[in-house]
Amino acid sequence: MMFLVDNFEMSGLYKCGSLGFEFSGTFPYLVSTAILIIKIVVPILLIIFGMLDLGKAVVASKEDEIKKGQQTFIKRVIAAVIVFFVIQIVQILINFISGDKNISECFNCFVNGKIADNACISTSETLDM
Repeated sequence: MMFLVDNFEMSGLYKCGSLGFEFSGTFPYLVSTAILIIKIVVPILLIIFGMLDLGKAVVASKEDEIKKGQQTFIKRVIAAVIVFFVIQIVQILINFISGDKNISECFNCFVNGKIADNACISTSETLDM
């Protein structure tokens, strides 16, 4: 999963724009990996569980259970869509509300694991491991 990180030296120290927040290169990698897993796995699981609920209802052949299974499936699909898009919505809100380019770039650094426009600046130090 090294493709998630854009030029991060894992043992190096980074500073988040002009905010003065200093962190290891491993930190944005772990955060972006966790977010990617959540964005992919959670919607898939919600849809699979919804299909199983609907399948159970169809096998039971009861009209009430089929309608209940359909409602559960629709709720889970909506939840999957919300989970998938929540990070993008938060990023848009941060860009809109903050007005500070450093904050939105720092957020992008952690969420997407990318170094963009000096958002994550290397302090040229390394951590002793």
